[in-house]
This record gives sequence, structure tokens and C-alpha cells, in this order.
Amino acid sequence: MGVEKENYETSIIMDADEFNRSIEPILSKHGKVYSAVPDRDPNEINTHLKVGFDDIIAEPSSSRSFDRVWIGSHAVFELVKYAFYRILTTVLAVPMAFLLGVVFAVISCVHIWLLMPLVRCFLVALPSLQVIWSSLVDMFVSPLYHSMGRCLSSIQVQNTDNT
Repeated sequence: MGVEKENYETSIIMDADEFNRSIEPILSKHGKVYSAVPDRDPNEINTHLKVGFDDIIAEPSSSRSFDRVWIGSHAVFELVKYAFYRILTTVLAVPMAFLLGVVFAVISCVHIWLLMPLVRCFLVALPSLQVIWSSLVDMFVSPLYHSMGRCLSSIQVQNTDNT
């Protein structure tokens, strides 16, 4: 009286265009002709955001829902992801672009007109400061540590094991 497992194979015949895994929902492609979309992330900065339905929802082979439910949930996932991304970018893209433009302009201005001239001044002054610093160290610090080293070098420590 064991549990018998039967292997059922079900398949749904669909065109590749109907079941694509891109950011655009399945329902939006009917009746439209699309040209090649330009690559908006040529340096692949946001590859970690290329999330598909299969990356989020996965059913093991031991428990499966109906194929129509799976396809429907895939379509709803893609449609909601697409719609909310469009809504959020419509609301946030222009203000964020403005703020980030201001931030990067300030950073560039500070770097070009303040930071780099100060660094260049220090680099020009460093050779003479290095000579002065090494002279001060040779006059005051080196004799002190040299004499401390000679005094402490005569100390001997022996470890005896008393068992």
C-alpha cells in the first residue's frame, strides 16, 4: 500500500512572442510592431535589477499549480511590474535627475576648484617640508629612541618552566 506517483506531462503550445520574459508585459505586444530597443545600460551597471518572474516565483516539480494559473500569474506579474515602473519613473525621474545633476555639479566644482588646487599646493610644498621634517626627526626623535634602545637592549628575559 504505497504511494504511487504518476508522471503527467502537460504542455501549452504558445508562440515565443506570447511568453517572453522581458520587462514589457505579454499583453502589450499584440498588434504592434516593435523596432530594436536601444541599450540604456551599456555599461551593465544595473544587471542585479534584471529580475524576471522565474527569479521570484518558482514551483518545485513536486507541487505545481494549473498551467493556466501559472501563465496568468506570470502575465499579472509582468504587467504590474511594467505599469508601476512606468508610473514611478514618470513621477520621480525628472526631480531625481534635477537633484542628482545639482549634486554632481557641486561635487565637480568642489573637486576642480578647491580640492585639486590644494592637493597641487601640498605636492609642491612637500619636498621642502620633507627635508625639514626629516631634519627634526633626526635631531630630536632618533637620538631619544636610539638611547632607549641601547638601555633596554641589556635586559634579558628568561622563561623557566616550573612543573
